[in-house]
Amino acid sequence: MLPATYVTPAAVILLVGGLLSCFAGYRLFRVVLGLYGFILGAGIATQMMPAVMGPSNAFTLVVAAVVGGLVGAVLMITAYFVGVGLIGAGLASLALDAGWHAVRRADPPTVVLVVVAVLGALAALSVVRYVVIFGTALSGAWTTMIGAVALSGGRAVAHAASATDVWVLYPLDPLPSRWWVYAGWIGLSIVGVVVQLSTTTKLAGSKKVAQKKKD
Repeated sequence: MLPATYVTPAAVILLVGGLLSCFAGYRLFRVVLGLYGFILGAGIATQMMPAVMGPSNAFTLVVAAVVGGLVGAVLMITAYFVGVGLIGAGLASLALDAGWHAVRRADPPTVVLVVVAVLGALAALSVVRYVVIFGTALSGAWTTMIGAVALSGGRAVAHAASATDVWVLYPLDPLPSRWWVYAGWIGLSIVGVVVQLSTTTKLAGSKKVAQKKKD
């Protein structure tokens, strides 16, 4: 959460960062890791502030967001392979959760979720390029949708205008029961995957040609 006055700049960061991740996530993977580490760290730090220090004002929330964000960014950048593993674990968990809900209409058992997440992390480390491309396209497209919804005046903005004067980010449910959000997410993700695959293939081809010339 952030002070309501910071809704617009935060939403712009989410939108721009999401587009960057969606369309150039593999080529700029360390940058994307740093960005998402910052967002995650800022989110965790500001959520913990009320529990640790009681009611927080705008200044303490901003300081907590910046400090937590910097710590998260440094951890994610320095832990490159951990980041790849986390993406694989996240994608595997997402697929399991979606499939389980479709079949049984309930959450998957924790043990099964942990096992699948570990297997996903191991698989990700064996096929890094494709996992990074698909993972950054999916996460980037969703972050883009969240930023766009916040800028257009969705649920997040409504909370920002509430009596608490605090913007509470809903990363998994920005606009409940709005099918077009999920359709836009899937469509943008597909475009991002196609763009990344084409650009990275050309980049790999250029590197091979350059290497042959040197030899």
